[in-house]
Amino acid sequence: MNFGLDDDQLMLRETFARFLERESSMVRVRQANEAGGFDAKLWQGLAGLSTFAMRVPEASGGLGMGTLDAALVLEEAGRTLASGPLAEALMAARLLGQIGGEAQSELLKEVLGGGKLVTLAFHDMASKPVQWLAGGAHADAVVARNGDAVVLVTLAETRRGEPNLASSGIGEVRLNEEPHEVLAGGRQALEVFAAALEECQLLLAVQLNGLAREAVRLAAAYACERKAFGVPIGTFQAISHPLANYITEIEGGKYLVWKVIHEISMQEPHAGAHIPLSLWWNAQTATRAVIQSLRTFGGYGLTTEYDIHLYNLRAKALQLIHGDPVRHLQEAGRRLYGGAQSILPDVGPVSIDFDLGDEARELAREVDEFFSKTLTPELKAKAHYSWDGHDPYVHKKLAEADLLFPAWPKDKGGRGAPPYARHAVSEVWEKHGWGGHASGTTQMVAAVIDRFGSEELKRDVLKPILAGEVICSLGYSEPGSGSDVFAAQCRATPEGNGWRIDGTKMFTSGANLTDYVLMLTRTNPDVAKHKGLTMFIVPLKTHGVTVQPVYTFQDERTNITFYDGVRVPDSYRLGAVDGGVKTMSAGLELEHGGGFSKSQIALIRHAECLCREIKGDDGRPLIGEPLAQMRLARATAHGLISEMLGLRSVWAASGQAIPGVGPMAKLFSSEKFLEDASDLLDLTAPLSLSKREGAAAFINQSYRHAHGTTIYGGTSEIHRSMIAERALGLPRSR
Repeated sequence: MNFGLDDDQLMLRETFARFLERESSMVRVRQANEAGGFDAKLWQGLAGLSTFAMRVPEASGGLGMGTLDAALVLEEAGRTLASGPLAEALMAARLLGQIGGEAQSELLKEVLGGGKLVTLAFHDMASKPVQWLAGGAHADAVVARNGDAVVLVTLAETRRGEPNLASSGIGEVRLNEEPHEVLAGGRQALEVFAAALEECQLLLAVQLNGLAREAVRLAAAYACERKAFGVPIGTFQAISHPLANYITEIEGGKYLVWKVIHEISMQEPHAGAHIPLSLWWNAQTATRAVIQSLRTFGGYGLTTEYDIHLYNLRAKALQLIHGDPVRHLQEAGRRLYGGAQSILPDVGPVSIDFDLGDEARELAREVDEFFSKTLTPELKAKAHYSWDGHDPYVHKKLAEADLLFPAWPKDKGGRGAPPYARHAVSEVWEKHGWGGHASGTTQMVAAVIDRFGSEELKRDVLKPILAGEVICSLGYSEPGSGSDVFAAQCRATPEGNGWRIDGTKMFTSGANLTDYVLMLTRTNPDVAKHKGLTMFIVPLKTHGVTVQPVYTFQDERTNITFYDGVRVPDSYRLGAVDGGVKTMSAGLELEHGGGFSKSQIALIRHAECLCREIKGDDGRPLIGEPLAQMRLARATAHGLISEMLGLRSVWAASGQAIPGVGPMAKLFSSEKFLEDASDLLDLTAPLSLSKREGAAAFINQSYRHAHGTTIYGGTSEIHRSMIAERALGLPRSR
């Protein structure tokens, strides 16, 4: 798997970043706006970098570079608000190179040299002769479809633009009244043209993504400088948390486009449906992100002195020239569920790769065989996504097969599996519906013991953990502190050669089943609250421990646990006395990664099933209705983005330094799981209200389950704070 760019691509991106920062400065953008939305000098400079030749075939004098290369350039163009219809011009040049032939060779040379501007018409001029075009106020020509032919429309020099939302150089053109000539006709020509329109959507998506990213960066920088009530406004969660949401959604949108490019290169079945889905996502994300970014500036955001308003208006201008973005979601729904077809572009070489690899597949195959052989009908009936699904027999058998903790070294009962293989294994657990709460939490505790534990603790607890003989819970939260774990009041007092523990822990899930709890205690009440904490392993099956059930509406049991004079030896202490924050941080890092993309995808599949069963008002299956298709497509976008953020988290775990990557995956997937579970429950109502066995029960349970995912491993608010600080450099807000 590879989310990284090769050396040539890094150089390409850096070259264009430097050029555009200089030649598309905010001063130049403002000047271009005053001149009608086009910067001729910038256009010449882009031509000098062979920008317009990137996607032109080498046989026609171009560079023959790939779509991903072009996407890197468009991202920088979006970031710097480059003035001109760059995505459309790239595709128009490509079309001239593909089907223009010798007759258009001179025009193509002028286009590649920056002397002529040719744009693209997105609609068939035979049925829509008057169209708004990107660059329509300045273009010399337009490549368009006209019935069963692709034509070149030459535009009059006397044309003038008119005032518009962002002074972006758009123009309404009467294509049928301008001279035009046929470039090529027939099915093949139309398919080449259609493929160019599809690729243009991808380039526009990533251009909007770059724009939105820079808007959020500007807002974050301002939030670090501007003070209110004596502190930077970035310390207020009302400012930092929305920005954390948007940088997460922007990151997801970028990798959604990358995923689609990769899917196209692999000719994957749903690649065509994911093209408009990626444009819809990045369009609506950019709109919301620039609005929030402008609001971060308060009243100053409304003034023309601040650049943020340029991003706000340009975000709309880029996407709306091609119509209502919701139509892209509608088209994605038609392609996913209505049988609509698309023509995939040739995206050229693709360096990125999201394949988990042969080692991961082999381990996943082995785990799949294990579950298929081991899970009897009786065990399958017991399966549950929560701790209630734990079965000691299966747990032990997994350990005996060295499959319980495959990431652990071979000499400790694991497989030494890399992060990619571990991710593949998790998919198999999801496939068989076997809950991993016990194994996942126990593995986290084992890792903390292995790093900080005494030899006695490793012998007494870690060894049986690795043998699959015991399982562990977490004891962080307390009734009065919740996610503020530093406020822990459960006391650990020195007594003899050990410690006495007194207090209460809340949400000790699995404590009714587990043997030990990893507990955060207060050992020094006279220092700052985060300095007086110490971690212990506490046996739960010992005198002084009381476990009381707490039932949730998710069909999941958790517990409140009471500790009254519980004694533990000093050897069961983890790390230094009053050094519990360091110990706990190691555990939390393990807990904050991953996400719930598998649960999201499973929800969508069951919703699709129910939409095929439920009849609409016209007596036909609900899945044939455009509204249902759009809502399923929207959930699909969320699932795909969650998958990509999760995979990037796995990739980062293999040695890449990416700030906030784990919290992003968890935050986005849990919040969208809840959002989609609610919406798809609505879509399939009233049948989804029932707990009828099958898809209805699954959707019903998903709605209830999703609430917990926004709380597990730290609430979404905690993760937003982490993202704001790590990914945006905002000051601490909690």
